[in-house]
Amino acid sequence: MHRSVSRTTDAFAAPLRWAALGIVLATAAVYSGTLRVPLIYDDHIWITWNPSIQHLRSLAAVLSAPAGSVVSGRPLLSLSLALNYAVSGDRAWSYHVANFAIHALAALALLGIVRRTLAYRPALFPSALDRVLAAFAVALLWAVHPLHTESVTYVAQRAESLMGLFYLLTLYCFIRGVQARGPRAWHLLAVLCCLLGMATKEVMMTAPLAVLAYDRTFVAESFRAALRLRRRLYLGLACTWVPLALLAADLHGRGVGFGLGYAWWTYGLTECWVVVHYLLLALWPHPLVFDYGRDVIGTAREALPWALALAALVGGAAAAFARRTALGFAGAWFFLILAPASSVVPVSFQPMAEHRMYLSLAAVAAAAVAGLWAWLGRRCLPPVLLAACVLGAAAYERNLAYRDEVSIWSDTVSKRPSNARAHLALGSALALEDRNGEAAEQFTAALRIDPGDFEARRNLGLALYHLGRVDEALAEYRGIVPPTPDSAPLHFDIALALDQAGRTGEAIAEYLKALRIDPGDGEARTNLGIALYRQGRFGEAVVQYGLALGILPGSARVRFNLGMALARMGGIERAIDQYREAVRLDPGYAEARNNLGALLAGTGRVPEAIAQFEEALRLRPDYPMARASLEALKARGQAQPAGR
Repeated sequence: MHRSVSRTTDAFAAPLRWAALGIVLATAAVYSGTLRVPLIYDDHIWITWNPSIQHLRSLAAVLSAPAGSVVSGRPLLSLSLALNYAVSGDRAWSYHVANFAIHALAALALLGIVRRTLAYRPALFPSALDRVLAAFAVALLWAVHPLHTESVTYVAQRAESLMGLFYLLTLYCFIRGVQARGPRAWHLLAVLCCLLGMATKEVMMTAPLAVLAYDRTFVAESFRAALRLRRRLYLGLACTWVPLALLAADLHGRGVGFGLGYAWWTYGLTECWVVVHYLLLALWPHPLVFDYGRDVIGTAREALPWALALAALVGGAAAAFARRTALGFAGAWFFLILAPASSVVPVSFQPMAEHRMYLSLAAVAAAAVAGLWAWLGRRCLPPVLLAACVLGAAAYERNLAYRDEVSIWSDTVSKRPSNARAHLALGSALALEDRNGEAAEQFTAALRIDPGDFEARRNLGLALYHLGRVDEALAEYRGIVPPTPDSAPLHFDIALALDQAGRTGEAIAEYLKALRIDPGDGEARTNLGIALYRQGRFGEAVVQYGLALGILPGSARVRFNLGMALARMGGIERAIDQYREAVRLDPGYAEARNNLGALLAGTGRVPEAIAQFEEALRLRPDYPMARASLEALKARGQAQPAGR
């Protein structure tokens, strides 16, 4: 008997390999364009602005993060990002390659799970080839579904896909163990995968329960029998909750838990709509939205239709699970995985997010294929492949929206115009492209939705400042009610506007306020020095530039301004030293070369001065002051310095 099973396995090893290859190639086709997608939004928090992942040799720093930060409590995720950073820095291509590989491996794990599970239903899937084909259909639909684009294309959501991979591997190793003569090694691997998942994202907490539900549905007679037969396995799986509890100790500081602006019952009512909407998106993935905002359902009456629909779905799934049916396990899988984020425990920033369907979608795909197979048998494969082509094309199209920040946020605003955060993010993206007029419109739209949004008002002021509408910018800044924990940047922005308006004394006062809150702001110290210089307070300016150099030692701009102040105080040689250092730090700094040339000429070092003027003109052929100084030096042996 054992030999016969082995021959059957060998006979269908080739179809299984072709199925795996087909899934990988289809997934690659869908995500082939994502290598050009830049880092966006939270990617910068996880990568660009996250020093803990930027030094792989300091493993302790990589595996830990400051309490309260978005990146804390997920050491394995941080390690994966650190490995990418070591390869490509903040260039996005290696992160996308890794995300694709994670997703493809997860699809292959699902292929293995479904194929081996179908062996428990021989009446519907009598042959090994039937099981391979059905499993291929499930894994293919799941792999190319557009609902996964957020989890795969958006680098920050690697948390979901990497956790999903370990979740699937935990179940796969369990199944291999119960189907093997010697289960110990496979079950040790199941516990290890579960532990790795716990170190990736908190949703992994449901994995031991999912394994137990599978055991009771397909393998054991009951929960009691499953726990009795495999008590060591379940003890090991349960032990993985201990490190998760330690890692999740700061979860409240990351915006998850009670007392964060949502009543538990309001959040729960909202999730009635959210879960039903997830299911609808699984069946018809349009429209897909990058950020649904923070809106919640406020009344039980508004939530009633969704609550009734959800109750019917949960009741049906519970009844099917009680009868130990495959459909019952699919229902348990769907709701169990969604439970941590879609129950009554608020996730304050995102009541709804498409990436949360990453694993739950497998239940929908499996149920759909099983239903079609029961009706049509192998004849269901052509419509399933057609559906996969349509879904894959939709996923490819969806990925185009991620081509840059303006594109993804424009798409979001068009679909969720009441989302203030989306308007703010779109405005910020436009401002980075110097499209300040359009940015101001988005910030204004955000303020219409949420008049108390500090960031939107501050950014509106900044956009108006760059448009030259200084008085309007100041009016927006003054409209922010202090105190605010982010007031140092606000005072800095007010100072910039006052400085541009010629109100230098008031600007100095605002710079000083900013520096009292954040003494380590090198830009504020530099600009304060410039304002003091403008008032003729050269000694005070030198002090500020010196402090700025302690913060920004590699800044050629600070060296340049310090050189100007020293020169005005008569410290010519010290000024020359600062200009030389500015040129060393930035060889293309034409203004520094011009001023250095002027001081060298004034001290009789004419050949050096000529060399500096000529280099300044090489860098900027239209630089009239350098040209005039050079001609004057050649004619009369003297030169004039540039203004700041």
